[in-house]
Amino acid sequence: MNGAQLSRPGPVGEHPLRWVEIPSPRPGPGEILVKVRACGVCRTDLHVVEGDLPPRRTPIIPGHQIVGIVEEMGPGTIPTNVADSAPRAAPAPSLVGKRVGVAWLYSTCGACRFCGIGRENLCERAEFTGWTVDGGFAELAVARADFVYEIPAGFSDLEAAPLLCAGIIGFRALRQTELDARGGWRGAKVGIYGFGAAGHVAIQLARARGAEVFVCTRDRERHQSLARELGAAWVGGASDPPPPCSTRR
Repeated sequence: MNGAQLSRPGPVGEHPLRWVEIPSPRPGPGEILVKVRACGVCRTDLHVVEGDLPPRRTPIIPGHQIVGIVEEMGPGTIPTNVADSAPRAAPAPSLVGKRVGVAWLYSTCGACRFCGIGRENLCERAEFTGWTVDGGFAELAVARADFVYEIPAGFSDLEAAPLLCAGIIGFRALRQTELDARGGWRGAKVGIYGFGAAGHVAIQLARARGAEVFVCTRDRERHQSLARELGAAWVGGASDPPPPCSTRR
């Protein structure tokens, strides 16, 4: 297969990624083989490419916002060493032919203190797509069957890819507000500090549920303008005091 491989980190202007032909990967126990149809580019991918994240595997194929079609399943597709408390999609008995998404978290140990309390995003022995295992800047990618998400038909490949990172982060941040259990979203006031990819997904979800959204971000030219366009009730700089709220939730 062909893939964009990183042998040595360097500034993106020096083109450290090289388009190479390498043997196609094969899925092992608990894994699936995905034919990549789209893969987003995340800031974390740039950190991997430029060496801001220290190399964990060399060479490596970056990319962790993967959308593709399952071509093959390895033996033992549902491993027993992964915590069941994680909020992720359970794999179907057979995923072959289905469209799935592959995110940053490739696998977790299922045994550490964080996995034991359902916080496997902090796993002490986690593996990461595009950093410790090859990612999606290639024609094919291998993923753990119990760490992929089936993609609904309503999303195109290009629309779904960013949701595998920014969408997951934004959704988790909104869920951490516990507004669903504290009287609902309508009339609630939600603050977003910083307005990158996750922020611009979160504001759309929060407003659709009936919340007012207040955005603090340093980028006055692009991010503040986008926040206003997406309906923020107030937009200001990162150090600007927001207006007083008449009610508290």
